[in-house]
Amino acid sequence: MIFAWFTNQHPIFQALLATIFTWLVTALGSAMVFFFKEVKRKVLDSMLGFAAGVMIAASFWSLLAPAITMAEESGVIPWLPALVGFLMGGLSLRLIDRILPHLHLGLPMDQAEGIKTSWHRSVLLVLAITLHNIPEGLAVGVAFGALYHNLPGASLAGAVALALGIGIQNFPEGAAVSIPLRREGLSVGRSFLYGQLSGLVEPVAGVLGALAVVAMKPILPYALSFAAGAMIFVVVEELIPEAQMDKNTDIATMGALLGFAVMMTLDVALG
Repeated sequence: MIFAWFTNQHPIFQALLATIFTWLVTALGSAMVFFFKEVKRKVLDSMLGFAAGVMIAASFWSLLAPAITMAEESGVIPWLPALVGFLMGGLSLRLIDRILPHLHLGLPMDQAEGIKTSWHRSVLLVLAITLHNIPEGLAVGVAFGALYHNLPGASLAGAVALALGIGIQNFPEGAAVSIPLRREGLSVGRSFLYGQLSGLVEPVAGVLGALAVVAMKPILPYALSFAAGAMIFVVVEELIPEAQMDKNTDIATMGALLGFAVMMTLDVALG
């Protein structure tokens, strides 16, 4: 009954609801800080690997493949929008990475990236995870926004599968933020607050992505590919290096394989 109601909503509102869901799952993962004081590094690396696997699978199955199909059906060179959008997404995240002050888990303050600032270490750690969530929210928003134009390759089931996949990987991601923050010396309450705030950017990015493709139909294949490029940038630049930091290569790799398998199964089965 709820799903039937959901299917009748405007795609922009669907994008908002879907990204609120992914944010709430982040908050649920962050709530693990109330039960655990620390997370073993091997567990953290498997979480990061899992998130990387989900994002890699989503980039192809939910974003690049539909973009190529839409371009082909529109009479455009099939690979061109995918190529341009993909590279632009990666370059845009590179620019944000250079500007936004942030610090990755386990690194000293002198290795903070982005513009130099006097912000507290905990804020920089949260911003690093927030950077991960921008392309995730954008991807979900663009997928739902695509439904407005009824183009081949765009389906409600596929968009829902993407939101579910992103939500699933947000649970361990939320825990991977809040629990280390508690170890950094923050109170339980503040660790939870900061952890769930890292996911709050997803509804914002989701609605903006949906609005863009609803308003400008021709950019849709480019927008889908843009989100894919942004996510792959995060995977290669942030998630994989963090997962390999303590040399837990096999554990992180198995986590990535599991994440890829889960997202691929969701997309193929539901989409």
